[in-house]
Amino acid sequence: MNGNTPYAGRPGITQAGHRSAADVEEVTPGQRRALRREVSRLAALTREYLPDEYAVDSEVSHGVGGPHVTVAVRPPVGRPVSAGFSPELDVDAIEEPGAIIDADERAEVARGLAASAALQVKHAMGDDLTPTAR
Repeated sequence: MNGNTPYAGRPGITQAGHRSAADVEEVTPGQRRALRREVSRLAALTREYLPDEYAVDSEVSHGVGGPHVTVAVRPPVGRPVSAGFSPELDVDAIEEPGAIIDADERAEVARGLAASAALQVKHAMGDDLTPTAR
């Protein structure tokens, strides 16, 4: 039964627990540039929702299953939050703006990250603060 999984390895070719190079799609330099451009848009939109005290950064990496995109927010206090996903790359539409991450998905992820970062600040500060005004 274990020999039927793609992670069991092929004798003499692939080690057990690793994927075959043929199973992972290769990312071209043009696709990598397009991914970076899309992730930069996502990070910029996240920055628009937050004050300047929050640090927002993004990364494109190559994981076991192909390219992986991560956007992280470090609030002024509290724990950092991040969102990561592996986008599907359409070779024909890669050069079109918004082809990898559509506008609705980009807005949803940016709002979610901003809300999560603000919640981390709220949790870190607690309820012990006295309001400055009523």
